[in-house]
Amino acid sequence: MRTYPLYIDGKDVDGDGWTYVVKASALLRDVTAAFNLKRGLELGQVKPEDATEDVVGRCATSSDEHHRRALEAARRAARDLRAFPLDKRKAIVNEFNKTLAERSGEMTEILIAEGHPRKLAQWEISGMLRGCDDATIDWYVQQLHQTFEVDGRKVELIRKPDGVVCVNPPQNAAGSNGTLGLLAILTGNAIVVKAPRSTPLSVMFVYRELLAPILEKHGAPPGTLNLISAGTEPLLRSWMASPLVDDVFFFGDSAVGLKIGEECLRNGKKAILELSGNDGLIVWDDADLDAAARALEESFFGSSQICMVPKYAIVHPAVADKFIDIFTERVRALKVGYPEDPDVLLSPVLKTDRFFDYLSEARGQGAELLCGGERVDVEGKPSAMGMFIQPTVLRVDGLETARELSAVREETFFPLLPIVVPESGRGEDLLDDVIEFVNANHYGLRNSFWTGSDDVARRFSVEVVNGGQLKINDSHIGFTSYISTHGGTGRTGGAYGELNYVGLRTTHIQGVAWGDGDPRPLDPRVLQADETIRS
Repeated sequence: MRTYPLYIDGKDVDGDGWTYVVKASALLRDVTAAFNLKRGLELGQVKPEDATEDVVGRCATSSDEHHRRALEAARRAARDLRAFPLDKRKAIVNEFNKTLAERSGEMTEILIAEGHPRKLAQWEISGMLRGCDDATIDWYVQQLHQTFEVDGRKVELIRKPDGVVCVNPPQNAAGSNGTLGLLAILTGNAIVVKAPRSTPLSVMFVYRELLAPILEKHGAPPGTLNLISAGTEPLLRSWMASPLVDDVFFFGDSAVGLKIGEECLRNGKKAILELSGNDGLIVWDDADLDAAARALEESFFGSSQICMVPKYAIVHPAVADKFIDIFTERVRALKVGYPEDPDVLLSPVLKTDRFFDYLSEARGQGAELLCGGERVDVEGKPSAMGMFIQPTVLRVDGLETARELSAVREETFFPLLPIVVPESGRGEDLLDDVIEFVNANHYGLRNSFWTGSDDVARRFSVEVVNGGQLKINDSHIGFTSYISTHGGTGRTGGAYGELNYVGLRTTHIQGVAWGDGDPRPLDPRVLQADETIRS
């Protein structure tokens, strides 16, 4: 099995105990046996050498003392990183990208073991690669230092690192999302990364096996990277209280994350928030309906337990019936199963109670159930105790009242997709209504639009201000060079939310003016105007 101690100040460090990771497929086969095996190992009742092949790895757990040492190491490294050349930091990221691509097969298998269906794992790795590809990193470097000549003086605009950045990745996508901390290193910060106890292997593989040797090879200061694993709440409290922490990068639910943002502000720290999403996908009357249906199917990646998949759709009334027929046929073909199966897209659902609450509320207010709606086991058979839920599609007639439904208004972290069909007869005003509907969303991660008209697409791209990304006739969840993989507005990113360039968000801009030895605080035009008046 893979074994990961803690990693602090450039060294592997023993922890206080171990968290063992059992294959998700073992939990699906026999949850009781798998859980008992995991707990037996963690309590010392089962010897590691007696573990079955279902145990794929273990990660050391950390204490308050480890956390203190990690922050102190990061603070020392942050000072040294100020003089560590940008070209070396860029080379580190470039080599990491190449190494991840070469070892993406290993990463895929780790994510599968943690419960990610193969297609989902491959999509996550695609985002990791695109988010730090050569073109994107070249663009980053251009933003970090700009030089101008003004009135014979040299003027520099330089982004300086904030210092120590603490990263708290989400349990559902710890490895892929946690890797965004790499971009903070690019811009000169030292990082402390928490590997979640439930899914630590992907974080440790990316950082300890891939990045740490690259950092050492290029001579980065010890303490540039520190890896710990602990409970979230006490760790966050310690980060808030520590004068060594500059930035807190938090992934999670909006209700929790926005409070963390407020706490950071009170403690003089910068919060970088990646919270809930409620993405919309709009299909216009001249759209390629088959292509739009394939894009909307992305809603069910991981049973919709991903922030950046479509959570609702709006379909033009002129094509709604035809589109729904095409889409629901595709949805009915989706299957549950073990994550190793390359044809499986759906994951076990954690928030089953809320799913049925939202479904009941929507149907009680007139929404039509088009497909799905049942709890099933790993073989797709109806089961009151099943870990899966059939992908579920609702039809909601009427744009004006759609936001009254929780399934439309809030993030649905389960496979429940409402298709909103606006009232017919609105004519050209319908586009205005849809744009306002999208902009009124309290969340703001991604929105996408399908149309055959350049003019309609242009209006959407210009007038929609909600969200960190807009996608036009494209995969909703796909990744593109230059555009950050994450970030949004409203309850997705907080008051300062936007497309999240982590390397830039963990810096602050500083201006440097080089004089010629003759201090001249006044603008010559002011002196000239004064002379004119006096004369």
